[in-house]
Amino acid sequence: MLSNAEVAKGQGVASAYREQVSLIKKISDFDVEINSRKSDFDIYHIHSVHPSYRMRMNKKHLNVVYVHFIPSKNHESIKLPKLAEKIFDSYVNSYYRKADELVVVNPCFKKDLENLGIPSEKITYIPNYVSHEEFKVLDKEEIDKIKNKYNVPKDKFVVLGCGQIQTRKGIDDFVNTAIQNPGMFFVWVGGFSFGRIMHGYRKYKKLFENLPQNMVHIPIIDRQYMNEVFNMCDVLFMPSYMELFPMTILEIANVHKPFLLRDLELYKPILFSKYAKGNNVEEFSKELQKLQNDATYYNEQVNNSIFVSDFYNEEVLLKTWKEYYQRIYLKWKSKKETK
Repeated sequence: MLSNAEVAKGQGVASAYREQVSLIKKISDFDVEINSRKSDFDIYHIHSVHPSYRMRMNKKHLNVVYVHFIPSKNHESIKLPKLAEKIFDSYVNSYYRKADELVVVNPCFKKDLENLGIPSEKITYIPNYVSHEEFKVLDKEEIDKIKNKYNVPKDKFVVLGCGQIQTRKGIDDFVNTAIQNPGMFFVWVGGFSFGRIMHGYRKYKKLFENLPQNMVHIPIIDRQYMNEVFNMCDVLFMPSYMELFPMTILEIANVHKPFLLRDLELYKPILFSKYAKGNNVEEFSKELQKLQNDATYYNEQVNNSIFVSDFYNEEVLLKTWKEYYQRIYLKWKSKKETK
């Protein structure tokens, strides 16, 4: 496994990397090492588009690249000068083309890769996974302590947002929805993982210094504390305009809390419409009010969350990854022997 995903804190790619490595290490058939300098591995699984990892791609072993983002869809995350943006896009696209095999975390992105000239047989969809041991339901007494810790009122309906503070996360709609619902309490957890180059940095830096009275900001925290943050909320609200397969959704599902999302096409094949949805502040507010006031509807969404949690379980994904590595290794070995 080759990765530098943890260089910047508070990004989902790092969480996905840690979970995937932890999962694979449970498969006794494989010997797994992280960022090793040795060169006798059968498979190099590359999680980051770092130049040093690209240099290690050769025909002596099988090169698998994890596709955590599509360059053309990354412009709403990081703001670069046009020339730099063009160079970066070209670099990442060539990175993906050089790989022997690609893994995508959302089936929607297969088409994007095929448009780059990558054969479909080299692309495999395997969803993200979140540990049910690390993310789980806590009891009410623990939750009350957590709310005290983060200065969150115990008598309010708590709406949680998570992620890097950037344009594509729908921050404007989140804050405006908070303004429209003064009887609820809104919390955003996350920060500017890549500093000033993040899209919307100046605007949101100023906005987060002047939040409405019913909203607080919790800066980037270590992932080990996220389970308590999820437990203290009543619903996760993510009005993002673009995502791949948010780890946050799998994490909140394990805590059995509802999640309200923007109605994006990319969610449909991975979440099976098992979520509350909206497209603007008015629709988001209506859904949140229904979740707050309609116990039957709230429980229905809790059951949807449990469905998602159960679907992406460890046993199934362990089997999926084991079969995947064995399948692509045999395919690569067969081609090598033929040559």
